[in-house]
Amino acid sequence: MLGGGAGAGRPPAVAGPAVPTVLPRDGDLDRGVAALRAHLRAQPKDFVSWATLGTAHVEQARTRGDPALYDAADRAIDRSLKLRPGNDAALAGRAAVAAARHDFHGALRHASAALAENPYNERALASRIDALVELGQYDAAARAADTADARRPGVPVFTRYAYVRELRGDVTTARRVLERALAGATAPGDVAYVSTALGQLAWRQGDYATALRRCGAALRADAAYLPALECRARARAARGDTAAAIADLRDVVARQPLPGPVLALGELYEARGERRRAREQYRLVDAWVALARAHGVDADLDTALAAADHGDGAAALRAARAEWARRRTVHTADALAWALHVNGHDEEALRYAHRATATGFDEATFLYHRGIIEHATGHTTAAERSLRAALRKNPGFSPLGAPAAREALREMGGGS
Repeated sequence: MLGGGAGAGRPPAVAGPAVPTVLPRDGDLDRGVAALRAHLRAQPKDFVSWATLGTAHVEQARTRGDPALYDAADRAIDRSLKLRPGNDAALAGRAAVAAARHDFHGALRHASAALAENPYNERALASRIDALVELGQYDAAARAADTADARRPGVPVFTRYAYVRELRGDVTTARRVLERALAGATAPGDVAYVSTALGQLAWRQGDYATALRRCGAALRADAAYLPALECRARARAARGDTAAAIADLRDVVARQPLPGPVLALGELYEARGERRRAREQYRLVDAWVALARAHGVDADLDTALAAADHGDGAAALRAARAEWARRRTVHTADALAWALHVNGHDEEALRYAHRATATGFDEATFLYHRGIIEHATGHTTAAERSLRAALRKNPGFSPLGAPAAREALREMGGGS
């Protein structure tokens, strides 16, 4: 998550794509988009294909780290709705665009409208779960996942169902559901996606050997699948293979300059003492945030995560408070807690640190932040317990945060 954990291991804001079945599921999204465009030149009144093109542009934006593609998605979906007002495919596309821009209230509204037209729309079912998760409405998200599982069981629903369970601390069920999804996956894109989800889950539990095995399987299914490469990089870094981790992350960032991998690369450079290279990565996050905002993306959480450790602490706090006002998730609680700590408001920070860990989601970075804040507020016994729990959960959770946690324990006389 944050520096001293920045970007380290947080599950994606949106659990993953519900890829339209009319697109190729072999990982070649660009080929599918080209085919759709050719089809639409011949059949310009095909409103379903215009909606599918819009959702494909959303996925392109995610995989390339290019928010400008959301504007292309808007245009395609607008065309679909002009041809057939209220069609569920386009409304589901609207939900996907809204979620990608972090407008989760809008995503929920559009997904609900799509489901009113077609209760079995897979993308709308998935987007509804995503929106509820990102609004912190975890009980409602669990009910939505149950509904989606009953109506459209499959990879997009299974992966979201698993994440909802993990957020409530039920890692065993999350793993079992993902393994079920993998057993039923046949297309290379699905195999890569689910294998990576299993790898990320293993990494968050500190099981780096399994993470490497799962991410290796993902890359064998789709050598260009960047989330798998990022997952492998984090596992390699946690095992001390910093050079290989940096090589992987440089490859990811070159093709997908999103804040998570960019911050992870910067922290690896900083941990090696290469501060100039680290600063270059942190500046790249600022550039991405500016681009994202120019194309309608709410980037306050990204700003808070990056700025708290690698930028302007006051800006981090402003962004974290703004994000908390919009959505109250465990991730926004953690971001606000850490921004408050960085700005010296530790008593207030402690309340949010406890909220971040209240659902049972034992993210190592959250535990680390809580431990540091507990130490700052004089709760030494609790701080030692939280910091040990973070290191026990995922001893390599961050190239900066994990050493800082060990150093804090030594200063408290608690060892590592």
